[in-house]
Amino acid sequence: MANLFYVIGASGAGKDSLIHYLRENMPDEAPVLFAHRYITRPSDAGGENHVALSIREFERRKEIGCFAMHWFSHETHYGIGKEINVWLSHDLNVVMNGSRGYLQNATKLYPNLVPILISVDPDVLSDRLFARGRESTDQIQQRIIQAIKLEKDVKHPQLLKIDNNNRLEIAGEQLLNAILNRDKEKCA
Repeated sequence: MANLFYVIGASGAGKDSLIHYLRENMPDEAPVLFAHRYITRPSDAGGENHVALSIREFERRKEIGCFAMHWFSHETHYGIGKEINVWLSHDLNVVMNGSRGYLQNATKLYPNLVPILISVDPDVLSDRLFARGRESTDQIQQRIIQAIKLEKDVKHPQLLKIDNNNRLEIAGEQLLNAILNRDKEKCA
């Protein structure tokens, strides 16, 4: 049975960078596909490779049942298309950028979901958020408080944790190996 790898972590933890690393380094023969999120923000905002939708487009797709999952966070709508259901039914693993606030709902929908928490120390997170320049000092402080709470609160029996405090390649290889090894365990 295929796994849904549900990548979560604080804003600035490096989720998008790590998913990009996976895309670039995943062996061609690995039965892994990457879900794009449908998001109500411009396609050039942030580092994520996503499908940009207007709020009207997003609501229309939601109404007609195009999303397997959808949530609202930080004044933005996010969706994952139903195509992931086809991929999973073909025994293909799926990697997606999830939401920690939606984890409980996602687990109900996908019992084989494997959450992957990208962990980062508060000082490293602060430096990254200031460097990207998208948030005010107050917003950064709020994000750090949320990140600390996330580390304490996220619970799941299959939770994997990846430390992303050092070079991206180190965390990227840990994440790649975790996904590939999980697939090997499934076949054993």
